Amino acid sequence: MSGVAFRPFVRILFPMKIDLELPDGLAREAEAAGLLSSRAVARLLREEMRRAAARRLLEGAARATAAGSKPLSMAEIQREVSAVRKARRSGARKAT
Repeated sequence: MSGVAFRPFVRILFPMKIDLELPDGLAREAEAAGLLSSRAVARLLREEMRRAAARRLLEGAARATAAGSKPLSMAEIQREVSAVRKARRSGARKAT
């Protein structure tokens, strides 16, 4: 075996059952398209959450521009990222 350590990926799932009421036509079309399986619904939800996050980001950028904020330099962005990472590491140590 190579010098790479093997760390198994463990995923803890908390299943949730969802009961949907859909119009007959939509339900038939979605079923025929394979969109009502757990895997398909999970994919659709992830895609929508990504789109919603992108919308919020763009809306925030538009608000910042309208308020006259100037863009951060790469050095300023790196300082912010470093500060957040440091705070997260510190919080993780306190939790253990």
